[in-house]
Amino acid sequence: MPADLHIHTTFSDGTNTPEEIVKLAKKAGLTTIAITDHDGVDGILPAQKNGSEIGVEVIAGIELTTETTDTEIHILGYFIDRQNPKLLSATTKIREDRCKRVFKICEKLKKLGIDLDPKKVLSISGEGAPGRPHVARAMLDAGYIKDFKEAFRGYIEFNGPAYVSHYKLSAKEAIDLIRDAGGVAVYGHPAVSNCDDVIPDLVAAGLAGIEAYYSTHRPAQTEHYLKLAEKYGLLVTGGSDYHGERVGKESRLGVIQLPDELIDKLKAGENGQ
Repeated sequence: MPADLHIHTTFSDGTNTPEEIVKLAKKAGLTTIAITDHDGVDGILPAQKNGSEIGVEVIAGIELTTETTDTEIHILGYFIDRQNPKLLSATTKIREDRCKRVFKICEKLKKLGIDLDPKKVLSISGEGAPGRPHVARAMLDAGYIKDFKEAFRGYIEFNGPAYVSHYKLSAKEAIDLIRDAGGVAVYGHPAVSNCDDVIPDLVAAGLAGIEAYYSTHRPAQTEHYLKLAEKYGLLVTGGSDYHGERVGKESRLGVIQLPDELIDKLKAGENGQ
């Protein structure tokens, strides 16, 4: 049951449709995947329908973005009820704020000599939740940058000159939303956030797991988070954070393949065992 539990589709900032993701997963030898789009659940059902047809289990997931003064903290949710009213209400507000955020980012970029039409960015995002990757694509299309790294490092990375904060959602609120939707809350790519001191508070808030296996984690970092998982009694998950080809994040679908035992423990966590 090799599994990849961190995948994005065109319903957020990925470039593959849910159906395409399932087919790619099958080709990569995966039997279980999780659709974890940013701040939305619309990609889950089409992926599950396609997955049932070709023999790929699709776990209903989500990725919620929260911030401290120093970094972003991403909370992944697994086995969520995609029709949960509180979750849908919150994600609707967050997505509306994402659209407003694009306009604010474009205003900042214009002051830096980069004149982007925010409506162009929104057209690139299409049905997905608009975000910085869509801004980067618009910058690339307009010839302002050579690659995605230049967009982020030079302009829109956290605390960069054109950065605009996300919707004000605390990590505890994100965990509460996931748990209320019947899901299992997991700290996503912790080495990227580089904020281990928040883990005790996240655990106290109901965090159930940590993404120790991640596409950019070095072996020493993976081992570090495996030890923290043991210390705090957390489930261990992992994923590629696949967004598609040539989108700045060059992780390969299935580069992380979790073994059966970790998936079984995650499912047991879902059932409250």
